[in-house]
Amino acid sequence: MTKVIDPDLFLRSLFDRAVDAALPSGKIDLTPVEKPKGKVVVIAAGKAGASMAAEVEKQWPDKVSGIALTRYEHGLPLKKIRVIEAGHPVPDEQGESAAREILALAHSLTENDLLICLISGGGSALLSLPSDGIDFAEKKKINKALLKSGATISEINTVRKKLSAIKGGRLAVAAWPAKVMTYMISDVPQDDPSVIASGPTVPDTTSCAEALRILDGYQISVSQTLRAFLEAEKGAPPEASHPAFDPESLKMIATPQVSLQAAAQAAREHGIEPLILGDSIEGEARDVALVMAGIVRQIVDYDEPVKKPCVILSGGETTVTVSNDIGPLGRGGRNAEFLLAFCQAIGSEHPVYALAADTDGIDGTEDNAGAICRPDTIARAARLGLKTDEYLKQHNAYGFFQSLNDLIFTGPTRTNVNDFRAILILPE
Repeated sequence: MTKVIDPDLFLRSLFDRAVDAALPSGKIDLTPVEKPKGKVVVIAAGKAGASMAAEVEKQWPDKVSGIALTRYEHGLPLKKIRVIEAGHPVPDEQGESAAREILALAHSLTENDLLICLISGGGSALLSLPSDGIDFAEKKKINKALLKSGATISEINTVRKKLSAIKGGRLAVAAWPAKVMTYMISDVPQDDPSVIASGPTVPDTTSCAEALRILDGYQISVSQTLRAFLEAEKGAPPEASHPAFDPESLKMIATPQVSLQAAAQAAREHGIEPLILGDSIEGEARDVALVMAGIVRQIVDYDEPVKKPCVILSGGETTVTVSNDIGPLGRGGRNAEFLLAFCQAIGSEHPVYALAADTDGIDGTEDNAGAICRPDTIARAARLGLKTDEYLKQHNAYGFFQSLNDLIFTGPTRTNVNDFRAILILPE
Protein backbone atom coordinates (compact mmCIF):
# COMPACT_ATOMS: atom_id res chain seq x y z
CA MET A 1 0.00 0.00 0.00
CA THR A 2 1.36 3.42 -0.98
CA LYS A 3 1.94 5.77 1.92
CA VAL A 4 1.22 9.47 1.62
CA ILE A 5 4.61 10.97 0.81
CA ASP A 6 6.26 14.32 0.40
CA PRO A 7 8.08 13.92 -2.95
CA ASP A 8 11.06 16.05 -1.92
CA LEU A 9 11.57 14.26 1.38
CA PHE A 10 11.01 10.89 -0.27
CA LEU A 11 13.68 11.45 -2.94
CA ARG A 12 16.13 12.84 -0.42
CA SER A 13 15.56 9.82 1.83
CA LEU A 14 16.47 7.51 -1.05
CA PHE A 15 19.67 9.45 -1.68
CA ASP A 16 20.56 9.35 2.03
CA ARG A 17 19.94 5.60 2.13
CA ALA A 18 22.21 5.13 -0.91
CA VAL A 19 24.99 7.14 0.73
CA ASP A 20 24.62 5.27 4.03
CA ALA A 21 25.05 1.97 2.17
CA ALA A 22 28.37 3.23 0.79
CA LEU A 23 29.91 4.40 4.06
CA PRO A 24 32.85 2.24 5.19
CA SER A 25 31.63 1.91 8.77
CA GLY A 26 31.34 -1.79 9.64
CA LYS A 27 32.38 -2.95 6.16
CA ILE A 28 36.15 -3.43 6.51
CA ASP A 29 36.62 -6.89 8.00
CA LEU A 30 40.18 -7.30 9.24
CA THR A 31 39.54 -10.39 11.36
CA PRO A 32 40.86 -12.84 8.72
CA VAL A 33 44.07 -10.80 8.26
CA GLU A 34 47.03 -12.47 9.95
CA LYS A 35 49.12 -10.27 12.19
CA PRO A 36 52.57 -9.82 10.58
CA LYS A 37 55.93 -10.25 12.26
CA GLY A 38 56.80 -6.69 11.35
CA LYS A 39 54.80 -3.47 11.19
CA VAL A 40 51.36 -2.64 9.86
CA VAL A 41 51.14 0.38 7.57
CA VAL A 42 47.97 1.92 6.16
CA ILE A 43 47.86 3.87 2.92
CA ALA A 44 44.49 5.38 2.04
CA ALA A 45 43.75 7.43 -1.07
CA GLY A 46 40.47 8.91 -2.26
CA LYS A 47 37.47 10.89 -1.09
CA ALA A 48 36.75 8.11 1.43
CA GLY A 49 40.40 7.95 2.49
CA ALA A 50 39.95 9.42 5.96
CA SER A 51 36.72 7.56 6.79
CA MET A 52 38.18 4.23 5.63
CA ALA A 53 41.33 4.86 7.67
CA ALA A 54 39.20 5.70 10.72
CA GLU A 55 37.49 2.33 10.35
CA VAL A 56 40.84 0.52 10.26
CA GLU A 57 41.94 2.35 13.39
CA LYS A 58 38.83 1.01 15.13
CA GLN A 59 39.21 -2.53 13.77
CA TRP A 60 42.95 -3.20 14.11
CA PRO A 61 43.77 -4.07 17.73
CA ASP A 62 47.51 -3.40 17.62
CA LYS A 63 49.88 -0.63 16.56
CA VAL A 64 49.28 0.86 13.13
CA SER A 65 50.61 3.89 11.25
CA GLY A 66 50.41 5.38 7.77
CA ILE A 67 48.94 8.12 5.60
CA ALA A 68 45.38 8.89 4.50
CA LEU A 69 45.35 11.15 1.45
CA THR A 70 42.00 12.77 0.71
CA ARG A 71 40.41 15.82 -0.88
CA TYR A 72 40.43 19.19 0.86
CA GLU A 73 37.74 19.37 3.57
CA HIS A 74 37.33 15.55 3.53
CA GLY A 75 39.69 14.81 6.42
CA LEU A 76 38.93 13.49 9.90
CA PRO A 77 40.84 13.70 13.20
CA LEU A 78 42.60 10.31 13.37
CA LYS A 79 44.76 9.07 16.22
CA LYS A 80 47.35 6.87 14.49
CA ILE A 81 47.16 7.54 10.75
CA ARG A 82 48.23 10.93 9.41
CA VAL A 83 45.69 12.72 7.21
CA ILE A 84 46.86 14.81 4.26
CA GLU A 85 44.44 16.84 2.14
CA ALA A 86 45.13 17.73 -1.50
CA GLY A 87 43.58 18.95 -4.74
CA HIS A 88 40.78 17.20 -6.62
CA PRO A 89 39.75 16.84 -9.44
CA VAL A 90 42.77 18.83 -10.67
CA PRO A 91 45.99 17.62 -9.00
CA ASP A 92 48.15 20.01 -7.00
CA GLU A 93 51.60 20.07 -5.44
CA GLN A 94 50.25 18.87 -2.10
CA GLY A 95 49.03 15.69 -3.75
CA GLU A 96 52.33 15.24 -5.59
CA SER A 97 54.29 15.61 -2.34
CA ALA A 98 52.00 13.21 -0.47
CA ALA A 99 52.15 10.63 -3.26
CA ARG A 100 55.95 10.81 -3.22
CA GLU A 101 55.93 10.20 0.54
CA ILE A 102 53.49 7.31 0.14
CA LEU A 103 55.65 5.66 -2.53
CA ALA A 104 58.75 6.01 -0.32
CA LEU A 105 56.83 4.46 2.56
CA ALA A 106 55.89 1.48 0.39
CA HIS A 107 59.52 1.03 -0.69
CA SER A 108 60.58 0.89 2.97
CA LEU A 109 58.51 -2.22 3.73
CA THR A 110 59.93 -5.73 4.06
CA GLU A 111 58.59 -9.24 3.72
CA ASN A 112 57.68 -9.15 7.42
CA ASP A 113 55.36 -6.15 7.03
CA LEU A 114 51.71 -5.71 6.09
CA LEU A 115 50.41 -2.88 3.91
CA ILE A 116 46.69 -2.16 4.12
CA CYS A 117 45.59 -0.09 1.13
CA LEU A 118 42.25 1.72 1.26
CA ILE A 119 41.26 2.94 -2.19
CA SER A 120 38.26 5.01 -3.25
CA GLY A 121 37.16 7.35 -6.02
CA GLY A 122 39.21 10.50 -6.33
CA GLY A 123 42.47 8.68 -5.67
CA SER A 124 43.70 9.23 -9.23
CA ALA A 125 43.84 13.01 -8.94
CA LEU A 126 45.15 12.84 -5.38
CA LEU A 127 47.99 10.39 -6.07
CA SER A 128 49.49 12.82 -8.54
CA LEU A 129 53.13 11.72 -8.70
CA PRO A 130 54.31 11.76 -12.34
CA SER A 131 56.72 9.24 -13.80
CA ASP A 132 60.35 10.26 -14.22
CA GLY A 133 60.60 12.41 -17.32
CA ILE A 134 57.02 13.71 -17.11
CA ASP A 135 56.51 17.36 -16.25
CA PHE A 136 53.99 17.83 -13.43
CA ALA A 137 52.61 21.04 -14.95
CA GLU A 138 51.88 19.24 -18.23
CA LYS A 139 50.30 16.34 -16.35
CA LYS A 140 47.92 18.81 -14.64
CA LYS A 141 47.12 20.45 -17.98
CA ILE A 142 46.30 17.10 -19.58
CA ASN A 143 44.14 16.08 -16.61
CA LYS A 144 42.15 19.32 -16.84
CA ALA A 145 41.69 18.90 -20.60
CA LEU A 146 40.48 15.31 -20.20
CA LEU A 147 37.91 16.39 -17.62
CA LYS A 148 36.44 18.86 -20.11
CA SER A 149 36.68 16.57 -23.14
CA GLY A 150 33.77 14.22 -22.46
CA ALA A 151 36.12 11.25 -22.00
CA THR A 152 34.86 8.41 -19.82
CA ILE A 153 36.47 7.71 -16.46
CA SER A 154 38.03 4.53 -17.90
CA GLU A 155 39.64 6.55 -20.70
CA ILE A 156 40.83 9.26 -18.33
CA ASN A 157 42.40 6.73 -15.98
CA THR A 158 44.05 4.86 -18.85
CA VAL A 159 45.99 8.03 -19.57
CA ARG A 160 46.62 8.81 -15.91
CA LYS A 161 48.14 5.38 -15.29
CA LYS A 162 50.66 5.80 -18.11
CA LEU A 163 51.95 9.08 -16.70
CA SER A 164 52.13 7.96 -13.06
CA ALA A 165 54.87 6.61 -10.84
CA ILE A 166 52.38 5.14 -8.36
CA LYS A 167 49.17 4.12 -10.17
CA GLY A 168 48.55 1.13 -12.43
CA GLY A 169 49.83 -1.41 -9.90
CA ARG A 170 53.08 0.41 -9.17
CA LEU A 171 52.28 0.94 -5.48
CA ALA A 172 51.92 -2.81 -4.89
CA VAL A 173 55.15 -3.52 -6.77
CA ALA A 174 56.94 -0.88 -4.67
CA ALA A 175 55.74 -2.55 -1.45
CA TRP A 176 56.68 -6.10 -2.52
CA PRO A 177 57.64 -8.44 -0.86
CA ALA A 178 55.45 -7.06 1.94
CA LYS A 179 51.95 -8.49 2.02
CA VAL A 180 49.39 -6.08 0.55
CA MET A 181 45.68 -6.10 1.41
CA THR A 182 43.44 -3.76 -0.60
CA TYR A 183 39.94 -2.62 0.33
CA MET A 184 38.05 -0.63 -2.28
CA ILE A 185 34.91 1.49 -2.64
CA SER A 186 33.87 1.45 -6.29
CA ASP A 187 32.88 4.55 -8.22
CA VAL A 188 33.36 3.16 -11.74
CA PRO A 189 31.34 1.13 -14.26
CA GLN A 190 31.44 -2.63 -13.72
CA ASP A 191 33.42 -2.05 -10.49
CA ASP A 192 36.69 -2.58 -12.38
CA PRO A 193 39.39 -2.42 -9.66
CA SER A 194 42.03 -1.36 -12.19
CA VAL A 195 40.01 1.79 -12.90
CA ILE A 196 39.12 2.75 -9.30
CA ALA A 197 41.65 5.48 -8.45
CA SER A 198 43.62 4.08 -11.42
CA GLY A 199 44.30 0.85 -9.51
CA PRO A 200 47.52 1.57 -7.55
CA THR A 201 47.65 -2.05 -6.31
CA VAL A 202 45.99 -3.73 -9.32
CA PRO A 203 47.54 -4.90 -12.63
CA ASP A 204 46.99 -2.58 -15.58
CA THR A 205 46.06 -4.26 -18.87
CA THR A 206 45.97 -1.08 -20.98
CA SER A 207 48.86 0.16 -23.09
CA CYS A 208 50.72 3.37 -23.86
CA ALA A 209 49.38 3.14 -27.42
CA GLU A 210 45.81 3.22 -26.02
CA ALA A 211 46.66 6.29 -23.97
CA LEU A 212 47.96 8.05 -27.08
CA ARG A 213 44.84 7.12 -29.06
CA ILE A 214 42.67 8.62 -26.31
CA LEU A 215 44.66 11.84 -26.20
CA ASP A 216 44.63 12.17 -29.98
CA GLY A 217 40.97 11.15 -30.22
CA TYR A 218 39.93 13.99 -27.93
CA GLN A 219 42.38 16.35 -29.65
CA ILE A 220 44.39 16.99 -26.50
CA SER A 221 47.77 18.40 -27.39
CA VAL A 222 50.87 17.01 -25.69
CA SER A 223 54.54 17.93 -25.82
CA GLN A 224 56.97 16.07 -28.04
CA THR A 225 58.69 14.86 -24.87
CA LEU A 226 55.51 13.26 -23.54
CA ARG A 227 54.57 11.81 -26.93
CA ALA A 228 58.04 10.26 -27.23
CA PHE A 229 57.67 8.91 -23.68
CA LEU A 230 54.46 7.09 -24.61
CA GLU A 231 55.66 5.95 -28.04
CA ALA A 232 58.72 4.38 -26.40
CA GLU A 233 56.41 2.53 -23.96
CA LYS A 234 58.19 4.12 -21.01
CA GLY A 235 54.86 4.28 -19.20
CA ALA A 236 54.22 0.56 -19.70
CA PRO A 237 52.70 -1.02 -16.56
CA PRO A 238 54.28 -3.75 -14.43
CA GLU A 239 53.64 -7.27 -15.70
CA ALA A 240 50.38 -8.76 -14.42
CA SER A 241 52.34 -11.88 -13.44
CA HIS A 242 54.38 -9.94 -10.84
CA PRO A 243 54.15 -11.68 -7.43
CA ALA A 244 52.96 -8.40 -5.85
CA PHE A 245 49.53 -8.99 -7.39
CA ASP A 246 47.28 -11.39 -5.50
CA PRO A 247 43.59 -11.26 -6.52
CA GLU A 248 42.61 -12.89 -3.23
CA SER A 249 43.94 -9.88 -1.31
CA LEU A 250 41.44 -7.43 -2.83
CA LYS A 251 38.05 -6.78 -1.21
CA MET A 252 35.27 -4.58 -2.59
CA ILE A 253 33.39 -3.14 0.39
CA ALA A 254 30.89 -0.81 -1.33
CA THR A 255 29.54 -0.49 -4.88
CA PRO A 256 27.01 1.60 -6.80
CA GLN A 257 24.69 -1.40 -7.19
CA VAL A 258 24.52 -2.04 -3.45
CA SER A 259 23.61 1.62 -2.91
CA LEU A 260 20.89 1.46 -5.57
CA GLN A 261 19.49 -1.69 -3.95
CA ALA A 262 19.40 0.09 -0.59
CA ALA A 263 17.48 2.97 -2.15
CA ALA A 264 15.12 0.52 -3.84
CA GLN A 265 14.36 -1.10 -0.51
CA ALA A 266 13.65 2.31 1.02
CA ALA A 267 11.19 2.98 -1.82
CA ARG A 268 9.38 -0.31 -1.20
CA GLU A 269 9.02 0.61 2.46
CA HIS A 270 6.98 3.60 1.27
CA GLY A 271 4.88 1.46 -1.06
CA ILE A 272 6.60 2.85 -4.18
CA GLU A 273 7.74 0.33 -6.80
CA PRO A 274 11.41 0.84 -7.75
CA LEU A 275 12.94 0.19 -11.16
CA ILE A 276 16.74 0.04 -11.25
CA LEU A 277 17.90 0.88 -14.77
CA GLY A 278 21.59 0.29 -14.12
CA ASP A 279 24.54 1.18 -11.92
CA SER A 280 26.99 2.06 -14.70
CA ILE A 281 25.17 4.41 -17.07
CA GLU A 282 27.59 6.61 -19.00
CA GLY A 283 27.30 9.20 -21.74
CA GLU A 284 26.81 12.93 -22.15
CA ALA A 285 24.67 14.14 -19.24
CA ARG A 286 22.06 15.85 -21.42
CA ASP A 287 21.83 12.82 -23.74
CA VAL A 288 21.23 10.49 -20.81
CA ALA A 289 18.54 12.94 -19.65
CA LEU A 290 16.71 12.64 -22.97
CA VAL A 291 16.71 8.84 -22.72
CA MET A 292 15.42 8.99 -19.14
CA ALA A 293 12.67 11.40 -20.20
CA GLY A 294 11.58 8.95 -22.88
CA ILE A 295 11.30 6.14 -20.34
CA VAL A 296 9.30 8.41 -18.04
CA ARG A 297 6.84 9.23 -20.83
CA GLN A 298 6.33 5.51 -21.46
CA ILE A 299 5.45 5.01 -17.81
CA VAL A 300 3.20 8.08 -17.71
CA ASP A 301 1.28 7.06 -20.84
CA TYR A 302 1.26 3.28 -20.66
CA ASP A 303 2.40 2.11 -17.20
CA GLU A 304 5.32 0.34 -18.89
CA PRO A 305 7.79 -1.07 -17.98
CA VAL A 306 6.48 -0.43 -14.44
CA LYS A 307 3.20 0.93 -13.12
CA LYS A 308 2.75 4.25 -11.32
CA PRO A 309 3.50 5.16 -8.60
CA CYS A 310 7.10 4.21 -9.13
CA VAL A 311 10.63 5.52 -8.90
CA ILE A 312 13.37 5.02 -11.50
CA LEU A 313 16.82 4.58 -9.99
CA SER A 314 20.15 4.70 -11.78
CA GLY A 315 23.83 5.30 -11.19
CA GLY A 316 27.07 5.62 -13.11
CA GLU A 317 29.09 8.57 -14.29
CA THR A 318 27.87 10.86 -17.03
CA THR A 319 30.14 13.36 -18.73
CA VAL A 320 29.91 16.99 -19.77
CA THR A 321 31.85 18.07 -22.84
CA VAL A 322 32.88 21.71 -22.62
CA SER A 323 33.88 23.39 -25.88
CA ASN A 324 35.91 26.58 -26.12
CA ASP A 325 33.55 28.48 -28.40
CA ILE A 326 30.39 28.82 -26.33
CA GLY A 327 31.18 32.08 -24.59
CA PRO A 328 31.40 32.59 -20.81
CA LEU A 329 30.98 29.41 -18.79
CA GLY A 330 28.64 29.19 -15.85
CA ARG A 331 28.82 26.89 -12.86
CA GLY A 332 27.95 23.34 -13.76
CA GLY A 333 28.24 19.81 -12.43
CA ARG A 334 27.16 16.76 -14.39
CA ASN A 335 24.23 15.95 -12.09
CA ALA A 336 22.79 19.45 -12.25
CA GLU A 337 23.27 19.46 -16.04
CA PHE A 338 21.49 16.11 -16.33
CA LEU A 339 18.63 17.44 -14.27
CA LEU A 340 18.28 20.67 -16.22
CA ALA A 341 18.17 18.79 -19.53
CA PHE A 342 15.65 16.34 -18.03
CA CYS A 343 13.41 19.18 -16.82
CA GLN A 344 13.49 20.77 -20.25
CA ALA A 345 12.63 17.47 -21.93
CA ILE A 346 9.83 16.36 -19.61
CA GLY A 347 8.13 19.74 -19.21
CA SER A 348 5.55 20.44 -16.52
CA GLU A 349 2.51 18.46 -17.62
CA HIS A 350 2.92 15.43 -15.37
CA PRO A 351 3.53 14.75 -11.65
CA VAL A 352 7.19 13.86 -12.10
CA TYR A 353 9.89 14.71 -9.57
CA ALA A 354 13.60 14.00 -9.95
CA LEU A 355 16.79 14.17 -7.90
CA ALA A 356 20.31 13.84 -9.26
CA ALA A 357 23.31 14.08 -6.94
CA ASP A 358 26.82 12.76 -6.45
CA THR A 359 27.21 10.41 -3.51
CA ASP A 360 30.45 12.14 -2.48
CA GLY A 361 28.48 15.32 -1.80
CA ILE A 362 30.30 17.28 -4.52
CA ASP A 363 28.83 17.71 -8.01
CA GLY A 364 31.93 18.14 -10.15
CA THR A 365 33.87 21.00 -8.58
CA GLU A 366 30.94 22.79 -6.96
CA ASP A 367 29.81 22.95 -3.34
CA ASN A 368 26.49 21.21 -3.93
CA ALA A 369 25.79 17.50 -4.20
CA GLY A 370 23.20 17.98 -6.94
CA ALA A 371 19.71 19.36 -7.35
CA ILE A 372 16.02 18.48 -7.46
CA CYS A 373 13.28 19.29 -9.99
CA ARG A 374 9.51 19.25 -9.70
CA PRO A 375 6.51 19.55 -12.06
CA ASP A 376 6.52 23.33 -11.56
CA THR A 377 10.28 23.84 -12.12
CA ILE A 378 10.00 25.11 -15.69
CA ALA A 379 7.04 27.38 -14.84
CA ARG A 380 8.85 28.90 -11.85
CA ALA A 381 11.94 29.43 -13.98
CA ALA A 382 9.88 31.17 -16.66
CA ARG A 383 8.46 33.58 -14.09
CA LEU A 384 12.03 34.52 -13.15
CA GLY A 385 13.02 34.90 -16.80
CA LEU A 386 15.33 31.87 -16.73
CA LYS A 387 15.74 30.27 -20.16
CA THR A 388 16.77 26.62 -19.99
CA ASP A 389 18.40 26.72 -23.44
CA GLU A 390 20.72 29.52 -22.41
CA TYR A 391 21.65 27.91 -19.11
CA LEU A 392 22.38 24.59 -20.83
CA LYS A 393 24.44 26.27 -23.52
CA GLN A 394 26.63 27.93 -20.91
CA HIS A 395 26.79 24.78 -18.72
CA ASN A 396 25.27 26.87 -15.94
CA ALA A 397 22.89 24.35 -14.37
CA TYR A 398 24.18 25.33 -10.92
CA GLY A 399 23.10 28.91 -11.53
CA PHE A 400 19.70 27.78 -12.81
CA PHE A 401 18.85 25.67 -9.75
CA GLN A 402 20.46 28.16 -7.39
CA SER A 403 18.02 30.81 -8.64
CA LEU A 404 15.16 28.44 -7.80
CA ASN A 405 16.65 27.46 -4.43
CA ASP A 406 16.62 23.82 -5.59
CA LEU A 407 20.26 22.86 -5.09
CA ILE A 408 21.05 20.01 -2.67
CA PHE A 409 23.85 20.55 -0.14
CA THR A 410 25.22 17.74 2.02
CA GLY A 411 28.85 18.65 2.53
CA PRO A 412 31.49 15.95 2.04
CA THR A 413 30.02 12.50 2.69
CA ARG A 414 33.50 10.89 2.81
CA THR A 415 32.48 8.11 0.48
CA ASN A 416 31.91 7.87 -3.26
CA VAL A 417 29.92 5.39 -5.35
CA ASN A 418 29.34 7.96 -8.05
CA ASP A 419 26.16 9.57 -9.36
CA PHE A 420 22.72 8.77 -7.97
CA ARG A 421 19.53 9.56 -9.87
CA ALA A 422 15.96 9.00 -8.69
CA ILE A 423 12.87 9.93 -10.73
CA LEU A 424 9.51 9.68 -8.96
CA ILE A 425 6.42 9.26 -11.15
CA LEU A 426 3.05 9.65 -9.47
CA PRO A 427 -0.43 8.98 -10.89
CA GLU A 428 -2.10 11.91 -12.67
